[in-house]
Amino acid sequence: MYDVAAGLVQAGHTVTLLAANTPKHRQAADALAHLGPNLRLVTVDVDTSLSPLKALRNLLFSPNPYNVERFMSDALAARLAELLTTEQFDVVQMEGTFVAWYVDVVQRVAPQVPTVLRAHNVEHEIWDQLATGERQLFKARYLRHLARRLKRFEARYLPRFSAVAAITEPDQRRLRQLGCQEPVVFIPAGADLIRMQPDSAIWPAPHTLFFLGSLDWRPNQEGLEWFLERVWPEARRRYPKLELHVAGKNMPEYIRQLRLPGVQVHGFVESAAAFMQQYEVMIVPLLSGGGMRVKIIEGMALGKCIISTGLGAEGIAVHHGHDILVCDEPEQWLHVLDQYCRGEVEPAAVGAQARRTVQRLYDNRQVVQRFVELYQRVGAGQAVALPPR
Repeated sequence: MYDVAAGLVQAGHTVTLLAANTPKHRQAADALAHLGPNLRLVTVDVDTSLSPLKALRNLLFSPNPYNVERFMSDALAARLAELLTTEQFDVVQMEGTFVAWYVDVVQRVAPQVPTVLRAHNVEHEIWDQLATGERQLFKARYLRHLARRLKRFEARYLPRFSAVAAITEPDQRRLRQLGCQEPVVFIPAGADLIRMQPDSAIWPAPHTLFFLGSLDWRPNQEGLEWFLERVWPEARRRYPKLELHVAGKNMPEYIRQLRLPGVQVHGFVESAAAFMQQYEVMIVPLLSGGGMRVKIIEGMALGKCIISTGLGAEGIAVHHGHDILVCDEPEQWLHVLDQYCRGEVEPAAVGAQARRTVQRLYDNRQVVQRFVELYQRVGAGQAVALPPR
């Protein structure tokens, strides 16, 4: 979201970003001041904290899925309505399923303004995958119930937008199957190749893997747990010098307290780019999820060798053995790690090809231009409004 907003400003457009300021991701009013006067940040406090009582009440009485209801705010809706009635906007873009409900506000207050949904994922499929992998019966049933409610919500709200920008081609097909009206276009995540520039002064430590991701997102937790249980013990037995470095924001305490041979837990890191460049190989053991892994794109931009599951690499134009290493079963992971530790795979060579792929296909300037073309296609002009996070 940051790169799209920043890229639009850099391309000469004016952006108003209306954001839910949540307890977990609290930001100062001047958080985006460095982008200049053509980007205005407007925040509204919204408490999205998880609550068992609210979840139970939602389960019994609400037609909306709980993970959407957490982002429904009368105050945010009122601020959006105020902006639409007092100012002139050419297009309103909403970022993801969890804020799709606000399309009702736009269509009620300013029906002449086109609306674009940036679909980060097809959310119900993520929760359905999580339910499939859940071992606890009660939790699996709840996750399945949540997935069904999310699917009904997405089928009801996503087709209301003037256009939908899917982040992968598989998601583009899924969104069409949900009934979204054309245009439903594929616009991938991009990387700012100036910001994500390899630092030649940083040499990665040999025989090092790293995991980096938001660890309040259940698919990331699930993938890391799986890797530590099914792959890491045998990999470490074979190669005692092998290290795994784990970092990410909002890390649960049980991950923070991990005490496993060769595993170092860093918690939140100030600079993702600096962290990634200290180690040789990035792992993405994702078992559930949708959309595109932006961290893979950023890792590729930094010239990192990446090992990922097929699902983790879904929607990214990469090829196993060329600009990424793809494996799914534990035995496949161990085979790839064997090749790495024996020197049969050169991380720097795979990473160099990865950076070339990003330069060719995922430069953020190209991504922003595709958004502008989509806005023009639905009748928008030059100014752009992007509510809410």
